[in-house]
Amino acid sequence: MSIQEGDKLPEATLHEMQDGRPAAVTTDDLFGGKKVVLFAVPGAFTPTCSQAHLPGYVVNADAIKGKGVDSIVCLSVNDAFVMGAWGDGANAEALQMVGDGNGDFTKALGLEMDGSGFGLGTRSQRYAMIVEDGTVTKLAVEAPGQLDVSAAEAILSAL
Repeated sequence: MSIQEGDKLPEATLHEMQDGRPAAVTTDDLFGGKKVVLFAVPGAFTPTCSQAHLPGYVVNADAIKGKGVDSIVCLSVNDAFVMGAWGDGANAEALQMVGDGNGDFTKALGLEMDGSGFGLGTRSQRYAMIVEDGTVTKLAVEAPGQLDVSAAEAILSAL
């Protein structure tokens, strides 16, 4: 069963690039005492993720943060190097690009998907959530192949 609105996020250690090297970041570091928009994608550099999902959050970052959001976290089952390079290439300086390299956090959320038919292995479903002090207050999981409810504009209107 996947995480639901009103649930606390599971504890996990993720990774992001800091000063040119991967650094561990815990879910408490990311979400404790903060209002955060987290959106997840099946894969960095993949077409929908790179052409629509991430760019929507880059363009709308100021408006989202203007609604009282402390940070915007982009998550994928990729390593920190890939997430850092993807963020750099997409001008995503206003976002935290976080890798769930082994997919442990994604599995703990119950939001994994089987992308092996595309050569991707286990990946994250496409979703977005609003998290307040570690508790999910809004969860928007996409139907396969869609980008609607987790788009930046949809989350902005939910804030």
